[in-house]
Amino acid sequence: MEHSEDAGVFRLNDGTLLVQTADFITPVVDDPFMYGRIAAANSLSDIYAMGGKAVCCLNLVCYDSCNIEARELRSILMGGLDAVKEAGAVIAGGHTVDDPEMKFGLSVTGIVEEKHLTRNNNAKPGDRLILTKPLGMGILTTANKVDMASEKTMETAARIMGMLNQGAAAAMNETGAHSATDITGFGLIGHALEMARGSGVTFRIRTDAVPFLPEAVDLAGMGLIPAGSYNNRRFAGETVEFEKELSDDRKMIYFDAQTSGGLFISTAPENARTLLEKIRENGAGDAEIIGEVVEREEKFILFS
Repeated sequence: MEHSEDAGVFRLNDGTLLVQTADFITPVVDDPFMYGRIAAANSLSDIYAMGGKAVCCLNLVCYDSCNIEARELRSILMGGLDAVKEAGAVIAGGHTVDDPEMKFGLSVTGIVEEKHLTRNNNAKPGDRLILTKPLGMGILTTANKVDMASEKTMETAARIMGMLNQGAAAAMNETGAHSATDITGFGLIGHALEMARGSGVTFRIRTDAVPFLPEAVDLAGMGLIPAGSYNNRRFAGETVEFEKELSDDRKMIYFDAQTSGGLFISTAPENARTLLEKIRENGAGDAEIIGEVVEREEKFILFS
């Protein structure tokens, strides 16, 4: 518990560990099927952050039975099933609750070989830092709720959020990684802070190397920023130093609360390029090496 791991781990035997997590979200896109897929991908992500493989899932559904039509609910569940099937897992049941606010997600049980268990507190000085998906999803989904995000950008955002981190986890296990987490509600800075603090190191991140969807900066300038992103800045702002002059709108990209974000991986420098190539081959074409790990400095995160 002390390092805020992404999932619970329970030993089954000397070589195999059980990995468990649960998550659900409110709608982030207009299409019910895509919402279901994104919610499932978001729930599965914690298993992948630990280097695991999903085995079985339970649907978690909160919906307004007086206003949500059966066909719409079915479409959401089919979207979730689509992601679970891609993960090679099964839906083994679930639970529904009558609730005025729509929520959907999964309880996920997975397994991981002990040699592949990847925790978030083992980054080492000299490691390279890899981010597998671009940022800006919180700002974009907030803008979408008031019809301010372009249709093309939202299609791109939905595709990114709906993509499983399974391929990145497989590449991580094949090539080797010291530490990992997934970027979700605490944003890049919040989750990087957990990993840097737990590892007793500082992360030096190159601002120009961090992938993000450009429209998010313009929308941030209009104030279309989720409350969670402001909370992230209040919580983690004192642990970060921006050595490069950046606008406040651009800085908010790094604090932005993500839905179904990518994996954030620390790996030995000699493995970094190979790992990056395998991650891209496995579907995460936007993945980039965004920085390196250095010995502990005054701030946990430095943007240069």
